[in-house]
Amino acid sequence: MPVIAMTQEMGSLAKDVALHLAQTQNLAVMRHEVIEHLAEKMDMSKSVIRRLREGKAGFVDRLTADEEGMAIYTAEEVFELANKGNVVLRGWGATCLLRSVPHVVTVRITRSMKKRVEWLMGHLETDDADFAEAEIRRSDAAHAARMHQQFGVTWGDPVLYDLVLNTDRLSIESCVAQILNLTTRPEFKETKASQTALQNMTLEAHVRAALRSAVATSDVRVTIEADAGRVVLSGIVLHADEHLAAEKVAAGVPGVKSVDNQLRLMANSKLYSSGKY
Repeated sequence: MPVIAMTQEMGSLAKDVALHLAQTQNLAVMRHEVIEHLAEKMDMSKSVIRRLREGKAGFVDRLTADEEGMAIYTAEEVFELANKGNVVLRGWGATCLLRSVPHVVTVRITRSMKKRVEWLMGHLETDDADFAEAEIRRSDAAHAARMHQQFGVTWGDPVLYDLVLNTDRLSIESCVAQILNLTTRPEFKETKASQTALQNMTLEAHVRAALRSAVATSDVRVTIEADAGRVVLSGIVLHADEHLAAEKVAAGVPGVKSVDNQLRLMANSKLYSSGKY
């Protein structure tokens, strides 16, 4: 059940590699499901989400956007898709979210700026190379900022990936062959332990999203650890009602068998809560 997480650089041909992988290996490809689910959960238009992701959002969109919520719901979608297996996940931070799962192969597809500009000019049917390069650099900057903000990493750092492929030199078919070769190596063999790790991470993501969605716990920031259906909540909350609500919300998430509520109340919560309300 291969799970392949790939980057999403504009003009790198990552989309072509992902589609060829899917077609030849009968794998699913993450397409528009994430943005559709995000729009529904966050009551936002898909166009606003796209603008935020592409770095095209205006001042009002950026000011009112719940980017933390977007990251939480995105992670839930990515983990859920990875948990089903047989899938290629492109973009949405999948390479970072799934980096610690042993059987997930993380791949960066890259290409020279010159070739990427040529690709975009052809895609847009324009001869304005300066405009095409500016669009690519804007897209790169938006991705880099989001990855740094969400994961604290430098986008493009080769250490983040199991495989880096340059489509200046490699054909789509060669990229696919290299990726498939890696999925069959012992280091990436799916095991009971790796399945369990991914299942636990998926359940943690579901609990985090549920806490975010519930009115009583939407502002709670706690640590969530899942192990075979047992969920441990730890950290600090401001109010006793948040302490109880977090446990209740977590217990209601499908797959949660028990909740160990280790949350603590902040001793001087009145000082902090005065600013909140």
